[in-house]
Amino acid sequence: MPIRALKFIFHMKYRCCAVLALMLVIEFNLPAEQPLADSTIVVYNNAVPESVELAKFYAEKRGIAPDRLIGLDCSTQEEITREQYDATIAEPLRAVFRQRHWWTVNESPGKSPVVTAGSIHFVAIIKGVPLKIHSADSYSGDQPGNGPIRSRNEASVDSELSAIGFYSREISGAIPNSYFRSFRAISDFNNPKVLLACRLDAPSAATVRRMVVDAVATEKNGLWGRAYIDAGEKNVAGSTTGNEWLTEIVGQLHKVGIPVVYENTPALFPDVYPLTDCALYYGWYAGKVNGPFTRPDFRFVPGAIAVHIYSFSASTLRDPNADWVGPFVTKGAAASLGNVYEPYLQLTSRLDTFNDRLLHGFTFAESAYMATPALSWMTVMVGDPLYRPYESWLQIDVNAQFGKNANDWQMYHEFAVKNAARPSPEFRTLAGKAALSAHNCPMLEDLGSIEALDGNLSTATNYFQQVRTCYTKPDDIIRVVLEESDAWLKLNKPKRALDLVRATLKNAPDIPAASLLRNIEHEATSQPSVTPTPKKP
Repeated sequence: MPIRALKFIFHMKYRCCAVLALMLVIEFNLPAEQPLADSTIVVYNNAVPESVELAKFYAEKRGIAPDRLIGLDCSTQEEITREQYDATIAEPLRAVFRQRHWWTVNESPGKSPVVTAGSIHFVAIIKGVPLKIHSADSYSGDQPGNGPIRSRNEASVDSELSAIGFYSREISGAIPNSYFRSFRAISDFNNPKVLLACRLDAPSAATVRRMVVDAVATEKNGLWGRAYIDAGEKNVAGSTTGNEWLTEIVGQLHKVGIPVVYENTPALFPDVYPLTDCALYYGWYAGKVNGPFTRPDFRFVPGAIAVHIYSFSASTLRDPNADWVGPFVTKGAAASLGNVYEPYLQLTSRLDTFNDRLLHGFTFAESAYMATPALSWMTVMVGDPLYRPYESWLQIDVNAQFGKNANDWQMYHEFAVKNAARPSPEFRTLAGKAALSAHNCPMLEDLGSIEALDGNLSTATNYFQQVRTCYTKPDDIIRVVLEESDAWLKLNKPKRALDLVRATLKNAPDIPAASLLRNIEHEATSQPSVTPTPKKP
């Protein structure tokens, strides 16, 4: 059964109350005494010149020592057999780990080796190394079982490498990930058999280089921008699960002052939707990339992270137009999560956990594996494993005034963190005053969106009216017009929506999003106005 056919329901409350969340964002720190580069290896394909060059490039950017670079003599194809994986990838890597004393291994006659200690935690797999392993009819030592999971033995190369320390011959099914839902750095984790393997891969070598450069630069400057959450496909079996994850993310982002545009109708974001300043994207469930991401002019902000839940979202990384992950990184994203084969929803990466860990300053690799229930399965993490998009958040001074040079995004985040312990009504009142005083357009828009989500539509329209005069870029104004007109329709005031849409079309009749405004115009003309019932004297 595909992802959307499984009725596997997860539910996870946000881990922290407002005060604890504040403390964690500000005070949580990863061990500085062990540089991440020292516990990272870089794996590349000797047969692919660009793989060799990219490995050197990444190691230089991250300060990874030359003896941490490992060249393999493996296939140049994306999909390989289980025999090829064992002979050219898994066994050579195990040999290197032992030769270079990166593992402490106990061996007993007649038993598989047992890894008892290890100094390597991160694996950066470079473009050119095979991506996936197709199913095997038979395999010595395997014990397949019944059911859709235990009967399958195909996998991603990366997920198998994360479990090479298990020395398991049982290739059918998945290995439970003991790091799943952890909340500590991998260097403090007590299972040396688990490796965090991520892939620096994309349709072109130039894109891989840009992903690395953007990750390093974003750690210094911060990942600033808007989040777009698309909770589609509500009327199919099993859709509740994915929508719960995405709804949880909306709350997480609002708590730390990241503006959110939340699409919670059955449709996905349309092609012409003004999806500007996109730093984060989470959505589901479509078979291939669509919507604004297909437009030639669309670009993510540098360092962006984008994930779309789909069974085969990363079945290839060589085609810039196929599936989801390849197009995402081609369009400027620095990192994404995907699947090479059908993973089933219960073994898919939990996006709410993934986003939560990123916000708390963990690396991309740690966040991804904390969110993934199984190893030796179908997942692939595409991006720099050491990338920490919110590293700069760990140094916020709660007693300092807003920085004079802070941008709108940074101001909103700092306000949210410093006022996280306040009751919601007090927080919103203060936030509105701060946003108006600073003419902070993204903050005003987000406050309107929050009120709209809570059903406070009149308050929402007040914010949207103010932010329409705050923005200067047409795409931003159009997005707010869409949000405001939707609120007027829900308030049963179609004339207000109609007047707003027609005025916008009159001023900008040829904008790409004109079709969306005309849809609202049609809906508004079809919806009768409701006259309030007079109160009795």
